[in-house]
Amino acid sequence: MKNVILTPNPYRDKNFQTVREAMQILRSAGVQIRVCLPFEVDRSFELPKDIRFSRLERELPNAEMVVCFGGDGTILHMAKAATRKNVPILGVNIGTMGFMAELESTELDKLTQVVSGNYSVDSRAMLDISIQRDRDIVFHDICLNDVVVTKGTIARIVHLAVKCDGVQAMECGGDGVVIATPTGSTAYSYSAGGPIVEPEARNIIITPICAHDMGSRSIVASDKRVVTVEMVQNPRRNAFVSVDGGKAIRLNMGDVVTVRRSHLETKLVRLKDRSFYDVVNGKFKKV
Repeated sequence: MKNVILTPNPYRDKNFQTVREAMQILRSAGVQIRVCLPFEVDRSFELPKDIRFSRLERELPNAEMVVCFGGDGTILHMAKAATRKNVPILGVNIGTMGFMAELESTELDKLTQVVSGNYSVDSRAMLDISIQRDRDIVFHDICLNDVVVTKGTIARIVHLAVKCDGVQAMECGGDGVVIATPTGSTAYSYSAGGPIVEPEARNIIITPICAHDMGSRSIVASDKRVVTVEMVQNPRRNAFVSVDGGKAIRLNMGDVVTVRRSHLETKLVRLKDRSFYDVVNGKFKKV
């Protein structure tokens, strides 16, 4: 391992203390380090003068690994760019839950395993999302956790029809629906009453949010299915689509949201020999 990118969340890593410690450990082991912000920060935010920051898009093509410092949200933000360049991600948790992170901020000494090659890589399924309006594709993206179709801020329900391979799977009125990967099953889908699914499973999880009928239940579908979501009834009401917690896209009546398994997979670095159930039990005890 010669070239590693460190991506600290500046709002989580106070004064960049964690990334500074990681820089020292990896440089002492002979690794070339580049520090890149995982996203643009507010212009009022003052970056330290003693750390040289590079542009992520410039450094990714030559990187062998990205070490991401923050919570699950930071890793999700990094996943798209890193996955498109086939670069694995090692997560260091400075957040609350950190299901995808491999290390806590107190375990940075384990970074030496990266240098010696003493690690494994998990492949995590991603979803491909598109929005069709009439004959045009007006939005396209990929996600590691989930895509959420939800109502606006007004306290009204939204009626959605969900189909799998063109066959009606559920029609529900409520706050919306979450379509998640197994990795995302422990996030919003779980909070909405969905099941916990092992990350290695090949499934797409469909979970209604605060459904207003007794028959709406979470569905665990095969990852071979093509899932579509459309608004039905109430043509003057709005719905919005958000991918991995990103910016909401307004959904018009007649728009079709199509979700299928992506051909891309996120690679997460593993340094510990532990079960997924150990991770789940440990994280939920924190809550």
